[in-house]
Amino acid sequence: MSRAKKVIVAALCAATVAVVPAFAACSSQSYVTNIAKSGTEGGNDIYTVYYSDGSTTKFTVPNSTVTASDLYDEYIAETGDDITYSEFLSQFITVNGDNTASTINYCLQSCLKIYSEFVETSYSIGFGGITQVSDVNVYTGGAVIYDVDTISDGYTYLVTNYHVIYDNNADASRNGGTKIAREIYGYLYGSESTPVAAGRDSDGYTQYDYGSYGIALEYVGGSVENDLAVLRAKTADMKAVNENIKAVELADTYYVGETAIAIGNPEGNGISVTQGIISTENELITLNIDGNWRSYRSLRIDTPLYSGNSGGGLFNSAGKLIGITNAGNTEDQNINYAVPLEIVTGTVDNIIYYANDGDDSTNNAYTVDLGVTLSSSNSKYVYDASAGYGQVSEDVRIDSVVSASIAANAGAKVGDILRGVIINGEESEVTRTFNLDDIAITMREGDSVNLVVERDGGLVTLSSCTISSSDLVSLK
Repeated sequence: MSRAKKVIVAALCAATVAVVPAFAACSSQSYVTNIAKSGTEGGNDIYTVYYSDGSTTKFTVPNSTVTASDLYDEYIAETGDDITYSEFLSQFITVNGDNTASTINYCLQSCLKIYSEFVETSYSIGFGGITQVSDVNVYTGGAVIYDVDTISDGYTYLVTNYHVIYDNNADASRNGGTKIAREIYGYLYGSESTPVAAGRDSDGYTQYDYGSYGIALEYVGGSVENDLAVLRAKTADMKAVNENIKAVELADTYYVGETAIAIGNPEGNGISVTQGIISTENELITLNIDGNWRSYRSLRIDTPLYSGNSGGGLFNSAGKLIGITNAGNTEDQNINYAVPLEIVTGTVDNIIYYANDGDDSTNNAYTVDLGVTLSSSNSKYVYDASAGYGQVSEDVRIDSVVSASIAANAGAKVGDILRGVIINGEESEVTRTFNLDDIAITMREGDSVNLVVERDGGLVTLSSCTISSSDLVSLK
């Protein structure tokens, strides 16, 4: 998959049923420290729940399995505690054995498969001359739920790859004047179906019936440069199919060797799971999505990916999102790629912001050009024994400053080492040259920005600048 691909796939269904115990309230009261199978009785399994105050309770499971996800749901229901699933695992439960299955099943609540319709025109040469045929073709990929009603607009927002909803072979003149999908539908995991051809529409194109589980999705915006797109649907429509939908949890970081779990639609076999590790946390690959070859900063993973995995989530062992899978090497199955987390969050938050800013002239995603060129020196790997993993760091040197730019107005000088960027009082560290791009896409009009540089052996916080609308640069 050195080039972006899309194929039609179907999805599979799975479910877990379990019996769980009642929990004590959190915080000042006792909490769960461990859950372990302690015996059998009458063919049923007996589980013991151990609490922080030394007490225990027991419960019986009749021919079933208790997962950490079941326990988390019951814990929230019983206590009303505001805690994420991963925090619950790390703070309250010592898991005996492999908890990967529970993590994956929890993530499935946030996963969908996507179908995109495009009008394509094909040509053939025969004895009668050139024959032209136009019809609707349907392609598919994956998606994850990114936000559920956080901004109180009644919508649930999804993220997928741009190339899942864009077709460079689409006939724009017959596809609504664009190469963006004219119709997009999604199916939540566990409520799948497959579109069925249902006659012809008024233009003579094949029309499809997506059934009662198909959820009509609206294209909000996208960036071909980052291979990301945002879709949305009314939350009520999503919950009418499954009231248990959840937005993905976002990881704080990722690192080489970390578990990388991909959930997508490989090879037409439905939504399914593959697992591997992060092989390289920063690699440039080249993709052609819209007829133009571009470089994309990517996570390299050895997690198996296939045609149809595009747009699906990449999760760590705690079930937190670390990327969106989008490409692979057709000659070596152990070399595959994902859009890194910080590009995902920066781009998606940006698109959602400008879709809801009340200004019809702003759409898709924007970044800010600070007016500097950078180079790297003193690159090295630094291991953190307390964290158990390391990171590559480098000195990010300012090689040039554009006259009258934000950096120039702030007082940046050639030779400064860029160490950080402060946005509205919150500082982000700069340890790699690409950090500045990741930070710039989070800036908005009206933000106060300071650059922190190393100069003459000391740290200097440069003058504050306010981002104006003229500083915004549209991302393609």
